[in-house]
Amino acid sequence: MHFLNVEEGDCSIIQHDNGHITMIDVCNASETDNELIKGLTSFSDANESVSMPKGNFQQKYHPENPLSYLQSLGVKSIFRYIQTHPDMDHMDGLQYIAKRFDVLNFWDTENTKEQDFEGNSRYDENDWKWYQRLRKSTENPKALFLYSGMRCKYFAEDDNGIKRDDYLQILSPTKELINAANESEDWNDSSYVILYHIQGHKVLFCGDAGNNTWKHILENYKEDVTNIDVLMAPHHGRKGTLDFSFLDTLNPKLSLIGNALSKDIAYNAYSKRLHLTNNQVGNVMLEFINGEVRIYCSNKTYIDKFLADKKWNTHKHGTLDFWYLGSLETY
Repeated sequence: MHFLNVEEGDCSIIQHDNGHITMIDVCNASETDNELIKGLTSFSDANESVSMPKGNFQQKYHPENPLSYLQSLGVKSIFRYIQTHPDMDHMDGLQYIAKRFDVLNFWDTENTKEQDFEGNSRYDENDWKWYQRLRKSTENPKALFLYSGMRCKYFAEDDNGIKRDDYLQILSPTKELINAANESEDWNDSSYVILYHIQGHKVLFCGDAGNNTWKHILENYKEDVTNIDVLMAPHHGRKGTLDFSFLDTLNPKLSLIGNALSKDIAYNAYSKRLHLTNNQVGNVMLEFINGEVRIYCSNKTYIDKFLADKKWNTHKHGTLDFWYLGSLETY
């Protein structure tokens, strides 16, 4: 499973045991790699109470291009692409993914958002046009609008209707949350929230899920989300208006936080637990092998500093440009 360093946006990739690829959101995808992003801003990773390396590792300024990354993995087709919600920082470069890869299924929400590109928008209107095209597609990809509690053999069950060892569980949205988001034009609570089950471990992908979404999840899926292994922090780890009490239930062993200004990140909420930010570690890859979760990161400078007082050394991944941080079970 891959959590990419993609500017102030989201992009995650799952390589399933059956060979299928799931891609959740995209940002910074383009035909050319450009490491220097617009509007450079000073970062500071401070206020962390867990014993973790502090300082600005500046990985935000070297963002990953998901198009190139997928090609480096040898990906030819994407079995399902999940658009968690209709914000541009979650579909930046969608046109290139749709053009370069065979996308079989396109998960979307029945939102009614309209996007204005007047003024100085940093985003490409062609991504929005492709989004509108994909969400109306009936084949290659097939647009799907799925809701909390839905199950299907292609993402949750085997051919006999039994839960697989590697499956996705849709926790949100509900039709009520979508209708409320369309009414308020607050698209965060229209986000897909997906719980990924793999070898007895639980990984939670949250999009930009807001307070109403977390209320729904805790009322209906509290047992499922108690003591999860890995959390893709909602809203890139920003404070916003979130009530972070849901973290007391989730109690993640590891939280992965995207790029945002340091002053906007909810360090107080995440600092008591193991957490990694894209600005520190670059890309993150998790390998699930025989019940063990192995953590790899692309920024070796951070790895060396992190492991300075540990009893094990790092090593490079056998096939990819990642360095070993340790297994989740050791923290």
